[in-house]
Amino acid sequence: MAVGAQFTRPENNGRYDVFHTNCPAREMVDHVTSRWGIWVLISLQSNDLRFFELRDGIQGISEKMLSQTLRGLVEDGLIWRKVEPTTPPQVTYGLTEFGRDVGEPLADLFGRITSRLSAQLEA
Repeated sequence: MAVGAQFTRPENNGRYDVFHTNCPAREMVDHVTSRWGIWVLISLQSNDLRFFELRDGIQGISEKMLSQTLRGLVEDGLIWRKVEPTTPPQVTYGLTEFGRDVGEPLADLFGRITSRLSAQLEA
């Protein structure tokens, strides 16, 4: 953060102001709504998945971007990460309760969009 730009919690009911550039909640919203964050949250709605399953299921994502996206979502408490002590390590990801609460409306939104597009193609 720049000097003098530190975020302080507002007085209005102790709630964070996501419209303030330095608000911690804004960073979380940025992770969720990032190019790849949405796809990871939607992908994990139905099953816990291993890293390679996420990579293969989300077309266009590089391993580097998937790693960065997963790291941010784990830090935000939206997904959990489990490492099996094997060679090579098996890493599995799943949604936390908070991640499920955030991801369900996104999955619903994209389901509605694809349904609408499918209906337009049939018309």
